[in-house]
Formats: sequence, structure tokens, C-alpha cells
Amino acid sequence: MLPGLETIAIRRRTQGLTQTQLANLAGVSQSYIAKLEANKIEPSYAKVMAILGALEGLERGREAKARDIMTGAVIGVQRGDPVHRVVALMDEYGFSQVPVLDGDRPVGSITERTIIDRMVRGEGEEPIGERPVSDLMEDPFPQVGEEAPISLIANMLRVYPAVLVHNKGETTGIVTKADLLKALT
Repeated sequence: MLPGLETIAIRRRTQGLTQTQLANLAGVSQSYIAKLEANKIEPSYAKVMAILGALEGLERGREAKARDIMTGAVIGVQRGDPVHRVVALMDEYGFSQVPVLDGDRPVGSITERTIIDRMVRGEGEEPIGERPVSDLMEDPFPQVGEEAPISLIANMLRVYPAVLVHNKGETTGIVTKADLLKALT
């Protein structure tokens, strides 16, 4: 048996990671992690070492965390706001995406791309700028805790335009690709 194999599930939970998050960090599939933890496969040495390496990196705490690179002031729009308000905010702050909120709770997202796609399609009789954000919004950005490692966030940003950061149920920041790139300098 490979070293530390029986401790992977415990170490993963201790770090507050889901199987999917650990899989993203280690470059394997979530189903591989599930089968490995259930002892239902003959594991590959290289894959197990990648998983153990990811866990060790987190445990050592050498990697920067979400709180280190996030933008603390989250600027969002309410689901009932008109789209022209989103466009004005994007222009004012240089954003290309904005979370959509219901009070303080994230319920969706809206991006430049979404707005442009809807403009091109010419959907609806009402001018797009006057329509409520809720008509155009997409799924909310994923959320991570303030202690989430940058490597996890980097993998999420390959799929999503932004990641919201929370602490005790309250949104405390946002990380975009621009924030991640700033962390390199």
C-alpha cells in the first residue's frame, strides 16, 4: 500500500476540502478521489503522490490564501436594478463581471459577455438597459472561505469569471483573474 493512503479522507476533511476541491488541486478527477477514499481502486503511484503533495502543501500553509489576494469591497447590483446600472458600474470601476444580490445574499451574476449576447439576440420588447438584472443574470459565482488556497481559486477561475469569498456566511471579498495575476507581482 502507498504511504498515507488511509489518511487521505481525514486530511482532506481537516483542510475543509470537498473531494472536488482536492481533485482540482491534485489534477485528478473527483471520482478518482471518491474511489480512492472508499478503497475501491488500485491507485496509481503518481496520482497518489500528487494528492498527498497537494495535502502537504495545504498543511504546511505555504500557499497564499483567498484573504491574501481578494478585493474586500464587493460591488454588486440588486436583482431588480436595471441593466443600465450594471453597465455604469462596469464602466466606472473597470469590471467585466458583477455579482447579483438579493439584499446581501449572492443570487446570480452578470457579465459583459451576457449583456452583449442579449443585445445581439435582441430579446424582449423592452430596451435591454431598462430590463431588470434578474432577466439576464446567470448562476452566482462560486464561493470559498477566506482560508481557501490560491491554487484552488486558480482552478475555479479557469471556469468562472470570479469567485466570492465568505467568512461565517457573510461575503467578505471577491477574487477575479486580475486579482490572481496581481498576486504574481
